[in-house]
Amino acid sequence: MDSRKKSKIPFARHAAKKMGTGNILLVGMMGSGKTTIGKSLASTLGKQFIDSDHEIQARTGVKIPVIFDIEGEAGFRKRESEVLRDLSRKDNIVLATGGGAILSQENRALLKRSGTVVYLRASINDLYRRTRYDKNRPLLQTQNLHQKLNELFTERDALYQETAHVIVDSGKQGVRYLVQKLINKLVSHKSKPSDTNNTMQTITVDFTSSSEKRSYPIHIGHNILQQAELIVSCLPQKRVAIVSNTTVAPLYLETLSSALAQHDVACIPIILPDGEIHKNWETLNSIHDALLQNHCERNTTILALGGGVVGDLTGFAAATYLRGVPFIQIPTTLLAQVDSSVGGKTGINHSLGKNMIGAFYQPRLVLADSATLNTLPDRELRAGLAEIIKYGLIRDPAFFDWLEQKMPRLLARDPAILHEAIRRSCENKAEIVAADEKEKGVRALLNLGHTFGHAIENGMGYGVWLHGEAVAAGTVLAAELSRSMKLISEADVARIRQIFVQAGLPVEAPKLAPEKYLQLMMLDKKVEAGKSRFILLNRIGEAVMRADIPQELLLEVLATWAIHE
Repeated sequence: MDSRKKSKIPFARHAAKKMGTGNILLVGMMGSGKTTIGKSLASTLGKQFIDSDHEIQARTGVKIPVIFDIEGEAGFRKRESEVLRDLSRKDNIVLATGGGAILSQENRALLKRSGTVVYLRASINDLYRRTRYDKNRPLLQTQNLHQKLNELFTERDALYQETAHVIVDSGKQGVRYLVQKLINKLVSHKSKPSDTNNTMQTITVDFTSSSEKRSYPIHIGHNILQQAELIVSCLPQKRVAIVSNTTVAPLYLETLSSALAQHDVACIPIILPDGEIHKNWETLNSIHDALLQNHCERNTTILALGGGVVGDLTGFAAATYLRGVPFIQIPTTLLAQVDSSVGGKTGINHSLGKNMIGAFYQPRLVLADSATLNTLPDRELRAGLAEIIKYGLIRDPAFFDWLEQKMPRLLARDPAILHEAIRRSCENKAEIVAADEKEKGVRALLNLGHTFGHAIENGMGYGVWLHGEAVAAGTVLAAELSRSMKLISEADVARIRQIFVQAGLPVEAPKLAPEKYLQLMMLDKKVEAGKSRFILLNRIGEAVMRADIPQELLLEVLATWAIHE
C-alpha cells in the first residue's frame, strides 16, 4: 500500500527535503517496531512503505507460517532474498525487512548499497513484551519465548550492527517521538562528512517527548573553544560569568574571554579551588556571592569552564541563583565531555553521600573541545574512559567491541579516535536523557557501577579516588554481582575486567569492610522504600535495574571482592 501523503508539519517538510528520494531500509528483530515505525516514517517523509514479509505473502497467496510448514526456513529465506532483490530496485521507499533477512551475506551487501540501513534495536524484555501473544512468527512458537529471543538476538545483533548506517533504540517511547528521533539521526548521517578528525559535529538533546518542547546542542570538535559565535548565539545578553578553577583557568580562561570579547561580550571570572573536596555548600555560596556582587541579572548566562566538579557546581548555582538563570557547559576533561556535562544533573556532595543535594537543570549548550584534553593528566584521561566504557556495557555492544580494539589509541590520545569516542558516548547519553530527563526509568541505567563507586568515594574521602576510578571498580563489582545472579557468564566478567585493566583503571575495591559498603550504599539516590536497587547486566550491551538482591548474596560478593579492614 502506498502510504505517501503530504505532511502539514514544517519539521516533516524540512526533513523530507533534507532526506531526498533515497531508500530507507529497516532491519531488526521481530517485535522491534519495523512495520509500525516504518509506516509512520514513510508518511512523514512522503515515501512509499513496503513490508517485505507482506510482499512475500502477496506473491505466494499464503501466510508466512504456511510457507515455513511447506518449504521450511531455507525455502522462506530463498523467497525473502528474491523479494529483497526486486524491492531494492525501487526508489523513495521505506522498507521493513524480516528479522532474519540479514543472515545472508548477499542480503546484507544488497541492503547497504540500496539505501540508508537503520537498525531498530530493542531489549530482550521489550521484544518479549511485544511478541509473546503473536502466533504469526514461526520461529517464536516455543514454550520458552524469552530464551528463544535471547538466542536469536545473540545470533543476529552483530549482523544488524554490521549492516546498519544508523542505530536507533526503539524502547518504550511513543511512535511519534521515535520517528522524529530517527529522522534527526538520518539527517545527521546524510550530512556527516567522511573525515571527522577536525570537523565539528553537533548532537541534539531533544525533549520532544515531553509536554514542554525543549532541546539544546552538543558541539564536539577540535579547537572550537575560539568559535565564540557558537556561544554568543545562545546568550540573551552580552554579559556572562565564567566559572572555572585554579587549574583550568590559567590554561583556557584567556582564550575563551578573548574570543567572547571579539563579539563584545563582557566576562566576569569566578575562580574556584580545584578538587572534589570543594564540591560543597561553601564553594557554591562563593559563586552566589560573586554573582550578587557583580549584579548579575536573570539574563546573565553562567559558563562552566572545567571538569565535572565545576560543571556540577555551576549548574546548581545557575538553577538556584534568582530561581534560575541560563548556563552553558564547556567541559575540559574527558569524563565531563562524555558524561557529566550532558543531561542537566547538577549538585554538590554532602558528608553523608555524593551528589545528594542538587537539581535537574539543563544547559543551553554544551561545547566539547577535544583539544583541551591535550593538557589533561593521564590519570584524569583514564578516569574518563570508565564512563565511556559504561555506554558500551549498558546499551551499545558494538561500541564496547570497538573500545576493546581502539583502547591503545585512546590512551595515546589519537585525535580521531578520541573524537569518535566522545561523539558515540554523547549520542548514547543524549538519547537516554531525552527519553527520561528526571531519571524515572531508563536513565537510571547510566548509574552502572555508581552505587558501589559512590560508596568508595565517600568511604575513602572525596578526592582520594577519582570518580572514574571508583566507577571502574564499582562496575567490576556490578559484573560480579550479575554473574552471581546468573545473568552473565564468567567469560563476560573476565572481558569486562580486562577492558578496565587495559584502560589502566582499578578493578579491585579499597580497604573497607562489606558491612561498611552496605551502610554507605544505603545513602544512594536509587534507594526506594528502604530497599537498595542495583544496576546489573543481562548481557554486555544490556543493563537492568534489580531490587531483588538477597543481602546474603550481596555480602558474599562484597566479601570476595572487597578487602577487609
